[in-house]
Amino acid sequence: MDQAARQLALFSATEEPDNSSGFSVRENSRARRLSIKVFPRGRVEVVVPKRTRPDVVQAFVREHHDWINAARASFATRHPPEPFVLPDVVDLPAIGQPFRIRYERPSGGKSVRYRSQANVVVLSGRTGDDKLCVAALRRWLAGVARQEFAPRLDALSGETGNAYKKMHIRGQRTCWGSHSATGTISINYCLLFLEPAIVRYLMIHELCHARHMNHSARFWKLLCQFEPDYKRLDRALSNCWNSVPVWVGIN
Repeated sequence: MDQAARQLALFSATEEPDNSSGFSVRENSRARRLSIKVFPRGRVEVVVPKRTRPDVVQAFVREHHDWINAARASFATRHPPEPFVLPDVVDLPAIGQPFRIRYERPSGGKSVRYRSQANVVVLSGRTGDDKLCVAALRRWLAGVARQEFAPRLDALSGETGNAYKKMHIRGQRTCWGSHSATGTISINYCLLFLEPAIVRYLMIHELCHARHMNHSARFWKLLCQFEPDYKRLDRALSNCWNSVPVWVGIN
């Protein structure tokens, strides 16, 4: 990480556009200008070109302070704040399956483990610690996503004729998926909370980046060959962050 990137990381972790919550800074090599995105639960992401100075980001956020607050207020009206509660049931629409979560009595140790038994996920260990329980549940979600999404991505790769080298499962806070220049597709396990059609679209979208590592007209034309309804699905995907439960801690 170069000095500018370190400064951005420190800045994004310490500065706030208002008193309610902070914002994250994401460098994008394809970005030509700074932009701001406000998520349904109020989180703010600033996308910047490579090597953008922290003082430039700070000025940009301050310039858009009123817009950020207005966007947050609009989301708060449509999506009232939800309290944090560990789940007793986790529904995963992407695979059409609900799971019951069972917490064993807290015991010694410094971690929480999980084990799956059919449609029941059992957490054991230091289950009185909410953060450790969430970490265990997120590891479980990543395992489910890896098992369920790998064959689907392989099938769509064959269907579209767009190859990839590796699939990584991650819990990104800023994107549903990505395709690196080395051929690695990263899939967000939070896609498990979305409808199958949207998950399929995301996978096709990332596979098409094998030919066009941008969002040019040629990229969208290629995508349209495999998913004619891509415009509607792309809009739907952008508005799906509020489908991820609060306890996951992604947004």
